[in-house]
Amino acid sequence: MSRYIGLIGYPLRHSVSPYFQQAALDYYGLDIRYEAWETSPAELPDIVRNLRKPQNIGANVTVPYKETVLPLLDGIDDLARSIGAVNTIVKKDDRLLGSNTDAYGFIEALDKEGHLDPEGKQVIMLGAGGVARAVTFVLVQRKVASLGISDGIFERASTLAENLVRYIKEASPSSKDWEASISAFQWQNLGSAGTFVDCDLIVHCTTIGMKDSPQEGQSPLSLEVIPKNVLVYDVVYNPWLTPLLRLAQKAGANILGGLPMLVYQGAASFKLWTGKEAPVDIMLKRAKEMLTGEQ
Repeated sequence: MSRYIGLIGYPLRHSVSPYFQQAALDYYGLDIRYEAWETSPAELPDIVRNLRKPQNIGANVTVPYKETVLPLLDGIDDLARSIGAVNTIVKKDDRLLGSNTDAYGFIEALDKEGHLDPEGKQVIMLGAGGVARAVTFVLVQRKVASLGISDGIFERASTLAENLVRYIKEASPSSKDWEASISAFQWQNLGSAGTFVDCDLIVHCTTIGMKDSPQEGQSPLSLEVIPKNVLVYDVVYNPWLTPLLRLAQKAGANILGGLPMLVYQGAASFKLWTGKEAPVDIMLKRAKEMLTGEQ
């Protein structure tokens, strides 16, 4: 009997995860199918409940359910609890356990593809949802000097900033050698070049510019505000070059798209489901082929 892993989210037409995950499963000759399960909010409880069926192994969770899925699970690991978001579900003995591999995927891509060590750097974060939670969490772990967070809903950015400050105090209550400046600011401030003065890294974690999203073709930033030589890291991976990244190139900034992060987080999920090391090179190649049409 074939077994199944699903991708739970909405919309999913843009996703390349089924292609590169299937390539990894086929590499090992596993009788497992990875499928896209496009899920409306009303369907989410039933879709998660169906994971308990014998043929199902687990799932990835993507926008917009990384936070709302939490109460539907039997447990979450410490990292996912700290972040407050889940992107991977693994079934163990009929229990559904949540994990977060986004943090690993983000920092692995930043290190290997972006060639930037965030320690001591000044970072601006666009967005405060499930992905942004994972990203900011790992950036704080890596001891950034400052982190400014903005979101279309200011309260969400403010809450995330407060959670990070609390995490720092709890994780290193007596630390004297490092103190990060964490703050939230209004989305309208993204229109001012002064917001990005001395910035080393801009991370975009909303769906603006994503293929098949309501804001396809748009950028959260204008050309004029993007500093030269900053690294602009857009976690949106489809299209390959997002509107934000195209503008960043024109501004003379360095760029990093979201595909490596997607594949690295997927590789970590793959190991949780199968216990096997993911064939990352095969996954990256397949993902890029599906996105760009290049062989």
